[in-house]
Amino acid sequence: MKTSLPHILVIVGPTASGKTSLALEVAKHIPSEIISADSRQVYKHLSIGTAKPSPSELQSVPHHFIDIREPNEKYNAGDFQDDGRRMVSEILLRKKMPIVAGGTGLYVQALVDGFFEQPEFSGVIRKELETRLEKTGKEALYKELQTVDPLSASTMDATKFRRVIRALEVFFETGVPISKFHADHQPEQIYDAMFVGLQWEREELYTRINQRVEKMFAEGFLSEVEHLQKMGYDDRYQALQTVGYKEAFAYLRKEISYERMVELMKQNTRRFAKRQLTWFRKEKRIRWFKIHNDHEIQNIAQEIVSNL
Repeated sequence: MKTSLPHILVIVGPTASGKTSLALEVAKHIPSEIISADSRQVYKHLSIGTAKPSPSELQSVPHHFIDIREPNEKYNAGDFQDDGRRMVSEILLRKKMPIVAGGTGLYVQALVDGFFEQPEFSGVIRKELETRLEKTGKEALYKELQTVDPLSASTMDATKFRRVIRALEVFFETGVPISKFHADHQPEQIYDAMFVGLQWEREELYTRINQRVEKMFAEGFLSEVEHLQKMGYDDRYQALQTVGYKEAFAYLRKEISYERMVELMKQNTRRFAKRQLTWFRKEKRIRWFKIHNDHEIQNIAQEIVSNL
């Protein structure tokens, strides 16, 4: 006799789409705990720039995987897969609904479906790619990835050179794009996951992104970055090679003007949202709810709860 799989709710979508608000609204209706699937909210001291839930929101519902690492410590999707699955089990034992909410598609995939078995290599090609990175820069390697594996490149930022190098390494070692390894991977089917997302018209989403950037500065984003700088952190660390922080550090180094910093943050955040949407549109399990204003989140949450 087939045993029913444990139920979890997964809320995904691009930045500024309202994932946190929807997760909190659902949590008002059912006993639940929220698992943040955001690769930057795991880091301490990065609050305004990563749009972490407010202290009152964090107190209203138990949240997990927020502020668990220092910016100079490593944390990746493999770690999240192991830690997240343990946390899902603990939440289920407490007779609550795990709500996975976040925009890092790789983290969501790792938790729900598991990773494909990533091949191990000698490291020779990786060292060659790292040498080329120093000589030719990030953009040159990214353009090469666009040629050999355009699907993977479409989900990546050229500045995330570790991911770009890994994708190129897999291709040159195996002759197979890393995107095909991901596509061929069979999900593990350990959860009955309900996927939902909030779908905004593009111009509406871009307006929300621009407004979020302006709100970040009003809330003291530059002071947050200056505090990080005083602690000895800057965009040499992977955690801070992130939209918003990298532009702010460039401004503090007097490489760009204040106006250019704000302009780049808005532009790069919109590009980041586009890459997120490219990733999530491949996920056929997502039920997209069209939305035009934040007031609709309450009704969407009620509909989700009625279908759980």
